[in-house]
Amino acid sequence: MKSIFPILIGCGLAWQAMAQEVSLRHELEGKALDVLATQVLRFNDEQKGKGKVILQGVRGLENKNVLPQFALLDPDDSMDFFGTRPRFRPLHEVMREGGQKLDAAHLYPQIADAVDDAGGRLQALPLALSLPVLLINRTTLRKAGVDPDQAVKTWWELQKVAGEVYDRGSKCPLTTGRFAWIHSENVSSQAGEAVTRRLGSAEKVLVNGMVNVKHLALLASWQKSRYFHYAGPGREGYTRFLSGECAMLTGESSLYAEARRAGIDVAIQALPHYDDVYAAKPGDVLPDGAGLWILAGHKKEDYKLVARFVTYLLRPEVQKEWVKATSYLPMTPGALTALRDSDLPQALLDAAQQRLSVSRKGSTRPKHGTLRDRLHEFLGEEVSFVWTTDRAAKEALDNTVRRVNEPVAAPVKALPARAAPAKATAATAK
Repeated sequence: MKSIFPILIGCGLAWQAMAQEVSLRHELEGKALDVLATQVLRFNDEQKGKGKVILQGVRGLENKNVLPQFALLDPDDSMDFFGTRPRFRPLHEVMREGGQKLDAAHLYPQIADAVDDAGGRLQALPLALSLPVLLINRTTLRKAGVDPDQAVKTWWELQKVAGEVYDRGSKCPLTTGRFAWIHSENVSSQAGEAVTRRLGSAEKVLVNGMVNVKHLALLASWQKSRYFHYAGPGREGYTRFLSGECAMLTGESSLYAEARRAGIDVAIQALPHYDDVYAAKPGDVLPDGAGLWILAGHKKEDYKLVARFVTYLLRPEVQKEWVKATSYLPMTPGALTALRDSDLPQALLDAAQQRLSVSRKGSTRPKHGTLRDRLHEFLGEEVSFVWTTDRAAKEALDNTVRRVNEPVAAPVKALPARAAPAKATAATAK
């Protein structure tokens, strides 16, 4: 009988070595990474050797081209995460195949709207979304003789504050991050203007309306006056604010907790709006940010494990722990109580709850996919000319709309080798 034990032990070790492992790529740091790592450990323990999630930080990763099974990111950051733009699998499809329940109706409508498709089906898990807000370094404003707690409700009021801060010696009164989301999609939404419109079978973007042109022209005038410093189309401006270099930032609500941890005496206010626009809706802002996106091309068993992990993350107690530690928006009403335990202003939380509960019916925000990717890419390219040349705001936005709405050529399918004459093949190769 003794001789069988080494065999059994060997089989057990081999079975453990073959246990399913999936990689979750991310760029989290600090408290957010701590809580996710803790939750991953708990999930892995529950699997009892049947599977394991491995966290994979993108910073310092030697080979980004070896794609993980899933990642916590905004698809805008795909090149930084993977060195390419990979194909994602819809979350609803993976959950169905994995035998796990997923009902978008259980999520806040506006949270689901940020990651669903045209049919209302979830493409990703909206795990790390924020609202667009105005963040203020209260110390810098006090030094400039400006009351940091005075509400800045409109873009015109923000111009006045930025001018006063600049006149008192600040080299960077205002910066921003995620330009396309905040200064295009949200400006349109607050003004009650559609961001996209379906024409026949095609969806077109409409970000060159009057309010968008006015807004970009205003920002250009601030740039020339040194009131506003554009750092880049992504999150580049966040670093400048968190370092204390810039006095104010239009960015994400979740940065409030990060700014506090960085030692900044920070105030948070609602995103400014235009009060001279007919039927303006200042509270109609669009939550956005990073989601849990599943990459295509992996094994069926991998996706089953991913589906079980998503179900785990949707547990009320897990959501509350995540929201409380990170200040990201709750996915469901049940998790909002955790955000209320933070030190975010209650008035802002009340506004957030009211906004997140609004029906997504009639939404015109661009869905994740080719159209949104093109909008963010081309808008970033066109506005760069506004900052560095005399290109007019209207010309830049007209160019953006034209480029985004141009038909995307379908990929040419290669002919079978036996059907392609030698000359034709050579011509194609050229």
